[in-house]
Amino acid sequence: MIRLVIADDHPVVRAGLAGMLSDEPGFEVVGEASDGDEAVRIAGATQPDVVLMDLRMPGSDGVAATSRIVAGEAGTPPPRVLILTTYESDDQILAAIEAGADGYLLKAAPQVEIVAGIRSVAAGQPALSPHVAVRLVERMRRPETETVLTPRETEVLRLVATGHSNKQIASRLGIGEATVKTHLLKAFDKLGVADRTHAVTVAMERGMLS
Repeated sequence: MIRLVIADDHPVVRAGLAGMLSDEPGFEVVGEASDGDEAVRIAGATQPDVVLMDLRMPGSDGVAATSRIVAGEAGTPPPRVLILTTYESDDQILAAIEAGADGYLLKAAPQVEIVAGIRSVAAGQPALSPHVAVRLVERMRRPETETVLTPRETEVLRLVATGHSNKQIASRLGIGEATVKTHLLKAFDKLGVADRTHAVTVAMERGMLS
């Protein structure tokens, strides 16, 4: 029996997945979560074999929750994590894989593909939808281009690195919080990351904040 936790902020999606999987032999849904923090907590309480994780959720998003689960916050050995989402940008795929996800499938995939992916991940094998696999191969074949942050993006990241909040950065630079957020999102996109901690780490590794 493969025990599952479904993490998705849309109740209709959770109900649909739970209903679909209940009709499949060998599956048992042991918990549901509506955000990343709850996913980590319920995975720790129920010890599933696989967590089906959406990416965009309130609180900790799917990438952050995956990283926490893989790190052992939900118990050891950690359950395997299969990203099941509607999003398929290169950065989101890479962020999820780098966070430790065992697979990445799209919600629009046929039921047979989702079921097979869950069984593969539960057995310790990776699972990637064919479309996602093509995107990853194309990304690997693409020549590396130099990432260049604007002076303002670099300045914002430097302040993030020293522990400043968006509000504090806005006050210090004399700009609005929304503008700070825009600079951060552009920096995230250029660096191929999904959160401020990872952005600072990557920027420091590349010598951008020295």
